[in-house]
Amino acid sequence: MKKSIITAAFATLAMGVVFAAPASAAGVSACLITKTDTNPFFVKMKEGATAKAKELGVTLKSYAGKIDGDSESQVAAIETCIADGAKGILLTASDTAGIVPAVKQARDAGVLVIALDTPLDPITAADATFATDNLLAGKLIGQWAAATLGAKAKDAKVAFLDLTPAQPSVDVMRDQGFMIGFGIDPKDPNKIGDESDPRIVGHDITNGNEEGGRTAMENLLQKNPNINVVHTINEPAAAGAYEALKAVGKQKDVLIVSVDGGCPGVKNVKEGIIGATSQQYPLLMAALGIEAIKKFADSGEKPKPTAGKNFFDTGVSLVTDKPATGVPSIDTKEGTAKCWG
Repeated sequence: MKKSIITAAFATLAMGVVFAAPASAAGVSACLITKTDTNPFFVKMKEGATAKAKELGVTLKSYAGKIDGDSESQVAAIETCIADGAKGILLTASDTAGIVPAVKQARDAGVLVIALDTPLDPITAADATFATDNLLAGKLIGQWAAATLGAKAKDAKVAFLDLTPAQPSVDVMRDQGFMIGFGIDPKDPNKIGDESDPRIVGHDITNGNEEGGRTAMENLLQKNPNINVVHTINEPAAAGAYEALKAVGKQKDVLIVSVDGGCPGVKNVKEGIIGATSQQYPLLMAALGIEAIKKFADSGEKPKPTAGKNFFDTGVSLVTDKPATGVPSIDTKEGTAKCWG
């Protein structure tokens, strides 16, 4: 895919806004609303949307919350998109349930709303969802961790570095998937923190960034300094966790697994900072989303889910240089070639 070309940019107090070159006065307009505009995952998503919008002659406005969890800015962005007459909105929601009334307002106004990466709660609140199978992404790293530990998995001490207190669906699915893959009973599959397996040291919040990952890891090490497995919501959180472990000389004693598969994360796998990560494809998600909005504008046709699923599956691959028997994976060379494409 072509690299994005940003023609104009400005920041407001609550959100960043990026405009793609306008197509024509009568052209199709769309909005991309991400959780932040600093996380490399969402930067790549914006690249995909911007390049595809330029290719198809769609006018694109991009918005983002100030931090992961800033739902108020996302609600304000939806209201702006409705007022601007956008034909479609691509949304990665920070609060997957709390944002539903704003999404309903958009759909009632005739706007196509597609959730990217993070399904809404309920998933039917959006017209469609283009996403990684996050439950599978979690299962893959859970299976890999269990297979890598072997017999030691039954006595593991596991820390969970989660996203936000709101427990967005992407956070829940990755957590629960990891547990299922690792052999832990997740109890209520729609909730984080109700498990009773003694191997779980605890959960803490990272806000999906490196600083949050470092703090969460420090907190959990205080609860139990013998942690030897760390599940992280994403790779920035994993990098922070590694720094916290390194500060106390435990970085070689702990297996870190994550989800994202961005180029920096794959590099961390290659360097042994992360043992394995599940790679997803945000550029593809966003590009497909713009195509769907253009098709909807032209024909009124809405996108359909992948057969047998309630969302359109954009794929996932486990990336590791230490493959485990029975767990399909690709190495970091292939992961680097594919990272977020």
